[in-house]
Amino acid sequence: MSASKHRLYHRLQVAAHRLQKAADRAVLDAAEITTAQSAVLSIVASQGPVTQRDVATQLGLNESAVTAMVGRLLGMKLLERTRDEDDARAWRLEASERGRAALKQIEKPFRQINQTIETALSADEIAQLADYLDRIGKAFKRD
Repeated sequence: MSASKHRLYHRLQVAAHRLQKAADRAVLDAAEITTAQSAVLSIVASQGPVTQRDVATQLGLNESAVTAMVGRLLGMKLLERTRDEDDARAWRLEASERGRAALKQIEKPFRQINQTIETALSADEIAQLADYLDRIGKAFKRD
């Protein structure tokens, strides 16, 4: 059967929306940040110091979207920034102590989200789904 006959786009959209809402509620309750902000913070904490462009590239977002999130995270004192030594126009981002603490606070909510997925799918189904999502993502990737 075809993707349109199964309304796959619609089903993916509904599932993604529900998952996003549940994760955002859990992460907001735990650390007062969104899942999108936690993604930025996580990249910076694990790879910092990095530029906003590095973060945008890894998340597949426009730099302007990352700039807004970085601004909020700086305002919340979860990130720190310094001038790039090689490019005076660029900033290097690092997670602050508060930012690292926020990442610790969201470990449990994300673990619970993943556990909910694990109750809905078998280990084999999870592996298949991960493969399918990677393939779909690559099919629509714009370089």
